[in-house]
Amino acid sequence: MKFTIDTAAASETQDFAERLAAHLAPPDVITLEGDLGAGKTTFAQALARALGVTRTVSSPTFTIVKQYEGKVPLNHLDVYRLEGSDEDFGWDELFYGDAITLVEWAQFIQDELPEDRLDIRILRTGETSRLLELEPHGIHFKTICEAITK
Repeated sequence: MKFTIDTAAASETQDFAERLAAHLAPPDVITLEGDLGAGKTTFAQALARALGVTRTVSSPTFTIVKQYEGKVPLNHLDVYRLEGSDEDFGWDELFYGDAITLVEWAQFIQDELPEDRLDIRILRTGETSRLLELEPHGIHFKTICEAITK
């Protein structure tokens, strides 16, 4: 089952990320897909702010993992550079630890992802408009999607 949200501006995408953050707790895992410029970083920054992160959040493209402290810890991963790699980055610690984890380009580590997670795809539908597709895996994330898409 998929849920969808239409946003007309970056501020609406940010509002959605903030609503989602209010329902998250460690060790929740969110995957984030979208073309370059779709709004993944905008989404990640808003989610982090809502989780109490005060540091500047940027894409961890070259470092793979950035960790932030807030009301709860946040792991932000960009695993694009891991395509075809079998390197273990301590997935169990990242995905089942005491942090919320946001993974960009998750298809490159599909076999390592936890079964229960929320997959979000951001699609450009116009210059500032986006379609957010949410695919929950597990009852916890289905319940969250039902609550935040009403």
